[in-house]
Amino acid sequence: MKSRINSDFISWALLFGIIFLLLEVSFFNRGLIFSLLVSTGMMYIGRKRMPLTSGKVLFWGGVLTFFISIVNMMTLKFFLLALLIHLLIQFAKSKKNPDRIRPIVKEKVIDPNPKTPVIRKQPLFENVLFGEQRTPEHVYEWNDINIQAGIGDTVIDLSYTVLPKGETVIFVRNFVGNVKVLIPYDIEVNVSHSVMAGTANILGHEDGRVFNQAIHFQTEEYEKAEQKVKIFTSFLVGDLEVKRV
Repeated sequence: MKSRINSDFISWALLFGIIFLLLEVSFFNRGLIFSLLVSTGMMYIGRKRMPLTSGKVLFWGGVLTFFISIVNMMTLKFFLLALLIHLLIQFAKSKKNPDRIRPIVKEKVIDPNPKTPVIRKQPLFENVLFGEQRTPEHVYEWNDINIQAGIGDTVIDLSYTVLPKGETVIFVRNFVGNVKVLIPYDIEVNVSHSVMAGTANILGHEDGRVFNQAIHFQTEEYEKAEQKVKIFTSFLVGDLEVKRV
């Protein structure tokens, strides 16, 4: 049986999920946001104190508290129930109308709208839930970065690659963790950073404590430069460091 969750089902599930989440937070589980913030804070402080024992205890205690809070949410149970119902409906439909395999004789047809040939490239980073990622410590081929991560640090060193002419884009969305970007001196930079709680050190301009802020920096020659890097970062909790190498 081939079960596929179509886009309509996902859209309706997300809509009702948001409604259930608002109802849960407003009436049934008002301490949910507090427990999530506490567990996130424990993970952040724990990462700062690692490898000390207190850091490990705080970090994994935060992970456990966060997991328990998510598991106990009525919204999660709603999603699981909706998924089960959808799979049962798809199974019942497949029994009524089973797929029939018939030989197909293909005839040569000239496509009036041929597809544009494309090249699929291997990204430098993957979307990960846990763990650290960093660019290779040797010469590598550059590809623009657009990732989202759960808990972990990301290090992007541009000194081992040759950037193309024009604007290079780095886009990192992180839940909990730090991001460090190392920029060669001859490259102009534009940084847009959004964070709920953390610190930011951008080209020597340091903000020790940042709480629910959006920060934007741009070097003077950015608009005129032939080679430039635009950095977008978005964190719940974490530190951003952008410096020259």
